[in-house]
Amino acid sequence: MFNQRNNFRKPGQNHAKGNGNAQGERRGGFRKGGDFGVDKKSEYEQKVLDIARVTRVTKGGKRFSFRTTIAIGDGKGKIGLGLAKGKDVAQSIQKAFNKAKKNLITVPIVGGTIPYQVEAKYNSAEVILKPSKGGVKAGGPVRVVAKLAGITSLTGKLISRTNNKINIAKATITALQKLRVRK
Repeated sequence: MFNQRNNFRKPGQNHAKGNGNAQGERRGGFRKGGDFGVDKKSEYEQKVLDIARVTRVTKGGKRFSFRTTIAIGDGKGKIGLGLAKGKDVAQSIQKAFNKAKKNLITVPIVGGTIPYQVEAKYNSAEVILKPSKGGVKAGGPVRVVAKLAGITSLTGKLISRTNNKINIAKATITALQKLRVRK
């Protein structure tokens, strides 16, 4: 058959419904596809440290949700850690990102490394961070947090052996918070 829409329009002629201006572009508005739903490029780089499916048992059965831990950083000395739960993975990641933005700390970086050796303990995780040359020599969450903070050379050591990534990341953040630099 034939299309319901008239395909033989003159240039500059609007569609019958008026979905554009004379140049054929859409105008930005709240409902008509403005910049509200578009996620702009964030100034922070993010890295997911941990995603876990957690369960709450109710009398009607089990309720599942997702717990996400995210580290964010700008690569220039700012670092944040966020932990949040949500009904699905995307929601928990977004909530954790927003919490991480609220928990930002500034790390003093001297020549690409930290100014001096620092130790910190958070629950079961105990971390030692030492200034070094020649790259980040640390494993797991310590490496992720250091890279996101913009630290290019560092030696990290876990003293107490734990597999809990969240506690290791929080111990690293606590250690970086202890750093002070003379002016």
